[in-house]
This record gives sequence, C-alpha cells and structure tokens, in this order.
Amino acid sequence: MTVEAHSAPVFREDTPRPVTGLRLLLRTRPELVLAPTLLVVLLLVWQYGVIWLDVPAYILPPPSDVAVALWRGLDAGIFSRGGYWLHTGVTLSEVLLGFVIGSTAGLVLGTIISQVRIIEATFSVYLIAIQSLPKIALAPIIVLWFGFGLTSKVVIICLLTFFPLLVNSMAGFRAVEPERIELMRAIGANGWQMFWKVRLPSAMPYIFAGLDMAAVFAVVGAVVGEFVGAQRGLGVLILSMNASMDTAGTFSVFIILSLIGVLLHGVLKIISRRVLFWSGTGQNTHSTGT
Repeated sequence: MTVEAHSAPVFREDTPRPVTGLRLLLRTRPELVLAPTLLVVLLLVWQYGVIWLDVPAYILPPPSDVAVALWRGLDAGIFSRGGYWLHTGVTLSEVLLGFVIGSTAGLVLGTIISQVRIIEATFSVYLIAIQSLPKIALAPIIVLWFGFGLTSKVVIICLLTFFPLLVNSMAGFRAVEPERIELMRAIGANGWQMFWKVRLPSAMPYIFAGLDMAAVFAVVGAVVGEFVGAQRGLGVLILSMNASMDTAGTFSVFIILSLIGVLLHGVLKIISRRVLFWSGTGQNTHSTGT
C-alpha cells in the first residue's frame, strides 16, 4: 500500500498572487481609504496651522475646540434648549417635511407638463418667472405670512425643492429615445403602458438627480428660514452662538448640518441603487461606491 504525499500548492514566478488586504481595498474601493486619510490630514493641518499661526479662537478655532463644543452640545439633555438634540430634531423635521412635499409637487407637475404639451405652453412662462425669483429673498415675506412656526420653514423648503424636481423630471421624460416609443407602438401598447414601461423608467435617473439636489436645498432652506424668524432649530443656535462669539460652537453646528445632508444623500443613493439596478448609471454608481 502506497501513501500519497500531499504537498502545499507551489506558486510559480509567473503565477499572479492573489491581492488581499489593503491592496485589494485600494483597488476595489479606494475611497474607503483615501477619504478618511484626507480628513485626518486636513484636521492635522487645521489643528497645528491655527496654533503655529497664532490665529485667535474667535476667528478660527482649532478642531479640538470644535470637538469639545460638539460633545458639550450632544451631552446636554434631549429637551434642553441649550443642547443640540432638540434643535436638530426641529430642523430635521422641517427638512424632511418640506423635502417630501416640495419634491412630490415638483415631480407630479413636471410629469403632467411633460405629457401634455398645451399645459407646458400655458404654464412655461409663469414657471420661468417664478423660478427666476430669489427664493431666499422671499423668506422674510413667507415668515410674515405664515408665522414663526413650522409652516413657514416648510413653505420655504418646498419652494427650494420644487424646481429641481420639476426641471429634472421634465428633462427626463423628454430624453426618452424615440425608437423605444416606436417599438412600443408597434407591439400595440397604449399610452399608459408606454408611460410605465418606457417613459418613467427612462426618466428615473433624472428624477433621482433632482432629488439629490433638492436634499441639499432642503437643508439650506431650513437654516435660512430659521435665520429669518424661529424659536427653535439649528439656525437659531447659529445666530445665538454668533452673538456670543462662540465660533467653536458655530462650527460644531455646521458639522451637524453637514451630517444631515450626508445622511439624506446616502439614503437617496441606497434607494437609487435598488430602483435603478437595471440602468448603466445605477451599475456605475454601485461599482464606484458613489
């Protein structure tokens, strides 16, 4: 009886070795390494640059002071008016409510206008005129009309989020390839079937691009509305901290606002990957991690 010897696999010099660890991560998802590295470098330059240049803290505080202010605000009670949780909840509710209402209205009207030419011809001039108005400049009037509560902030956000969805949805429905429409007509599809099977799927990448833009405008609109007149919200915190020369606290509120924007962007990206899995744009987005 013979015993076969089991030897370890031998890699020849011309055999490519498997890429593992950090090299594999850099090759497949480099942003997961480069983005945190860039953040650390910027924070170090900021921290020691402020110290070396002897910049006053009320002009540009070091990141360590901002971190302390952020921790102090988060460590306060949930319902504390001096803490961040209460004001963040108010601003976030304004952002979400205004974003949903404004985006939905823009998407619905953009869809109707793109499908009915006579409506587009009738309303196009008025829509252009309203879009040309500076929405931020209308904030004091809106607060005067609707008061200092939640309603005025939601109206301001709706105005800012309405037009990105209106314009992008109209552009998306117009970008449908004529060949696909002719093919659907050739197989006997009616108008409703062509809308659901061809027009709407073709417009979805444009719609999600408009949603991504509207999410940023929603955060901006909430803060502007709170600047004009409000009792609670992150914008109110910024004004009070600026009045007391608390620059570190102001920067810490900026971090929270940035995190809200990043969170909305991330949620929209996850939804778009699931909805647009069939499109080349969705595949590229998924593969690059953006």
